[in-house]
Amino acid sequence: MLLNDDFLLGTDMAKRLFHNHAKKMPIIDFHCHLNPQEIYEDENFTSLTEVWLKGDHYKWRLMRANGVPEALITGDGDDFDKFYAWAGTVEKALGNPLYVWTHLELRRFFNIDLVLSRETAREVYDRANALLATPEFSRRSLIRSSNVTAICTTDDPADDLRFHELLQSEKSFSVVPAFRPDKAINIHAAGYAEYLLTLGTAAGVKIGTFADIVSALSARVDFFHSMGARLSDHALDTVVYAESTEAELDAIVASAIGGGALTALENAQYRTAVLKALMRMYAAKNWTMQLHLHALRNTNQVMLGKLGPDTGYDGMNDRPVAEPLAALFDSMESEDSIPRTMLYSLNPNDYLPLVTLMGSYQKGTVQKMQLGSAWWHNDTRTGMRLQLQTFADESLLSNFVGMLTDSRSFLSYPRHEYFRRILCELVGEWAVLGEVPDDEAVLGRMVEDISFNNAHHYFGLSVSPSLSSQGIDSHVTR
Repeated sequence: MLLNDDFLLGTDMAKRLFHNHAKKMPIIDFHCHLNPQEIYEDENFTSLTEVWLKGDHYKWRLMRANGVPEALITGDGDDFDKFYAWAGTVEKALGNPLYVWTHLELRRFFNIDLVLSRETAREVYDRANALLATPEFSRRSLIRSSNVTAICTTDDPADDLRFHELLQSEKSFSVVPAFRPDKAINIHAAGYAEYLLTLGTAAGVKIGTFADIVSALSARVDFFHSMGARLSDHALDTVVYAESTEAELDAIVASAIGGGALTALENAQYRTAVLKALMRMYAAKNWTMQLHLHALRNTNQVMLGKLGPDTGYDGMNDRPVAEPLAALFDSMESEDSIPRTMLYSLNPNDYLPLVTLMGSYQKGTVQKMQLGSAWWHNDTRTGMRLQLQTFADESLLSNFVGMLTDSRSFLSYPRHEYFRRILCELVGEWAVLGEVPDDEAVLGRMVEDISFNNAHHYFGLSVSPSLSSQGIDSHVTR
């Protein structure tokens, strides 16, 4: 049977680990792209098409591969016609994680156990839409029903965080910002000079020099911290490292503000200096820095012009990563200013270089450096197992902070179940092979820690008031 109670759980130990330990743990979604305004306003979705297909470039890529016209993907096609096109794509998606995620979401949120196809599309659509119209399916209700205790959104330094402030009255889960300073780092991008004006206004700083940029970012880090932020997030994509002087940086900033073209060296000097300044701030605040590496973005310029970014035209890069990253960390180690750091790469070939590099800078706290979860194109069964095994081979997997959604969808939380089943599958196999003790108490503690406890302690986020009042240990088996 599709997605039965024991799917992916091929050993008795795996079944016990999932059902007795992983399944019950709450969720901390420490990196996602949910809109805090949508969370606050708490409206219902108009249809399954809106909640499932709007903005979901994972699905859009598969639909294009199945020959679906763009009008039924990102265009103005009829909602049911779009859903029907997705149902026809699902029929062909056997073996793809979206096949599993689609049916998991149907079962967990809507209690629909039909196999989605063109034949069942109308029934699935009507049944789901009837539920989506009820109060139990508002945006916040979907979060509550998923056993989520904290959410970190992705927020620009200049954001006023108004909706985060309004959400502080939410009692079921916490919503906190995460600091995403990409626009301040990407000096080569269009609109950089205009962005500095926005950043300066938000920080109360008139920006004309590199020191002004650092001052503005520092003020915004302080503000984010006061609003509960404890993580930053960087779509760094490629890693560069180049030293510079203050005079060189001021000249680079002046040139960029004036619309001048920068050399590759100048771009590297500026990006390096901003990232180092931010690392000092993060270390001082005891934040965790997340670096997302090796996305190759907007590879189809024709479609970028038509649809804009984040529409399904990104791949993985294969540029050097270890040497420039080592130079960055070595420089900051000399100042004792490396914050807790999570390294994600979209290219799985980077896992061993990253996990062995991070071993050179572990100190002072449990698993200061982490190999981030299998990300984007890698959040598949194959990709997750590879990331978990690599982490275990070269570091301490028991300290891993686990899964995140990295999603814009309010229906993404079953991905945590998918990850936890894969984790239990792998650990159960180790037990059968005699690599780890055949001891449910020992392995169950490890699974619970990776599922929730490690993230709770590592990030230092405020848990929801409801969990605090119960005592977090009520959710933890020891």
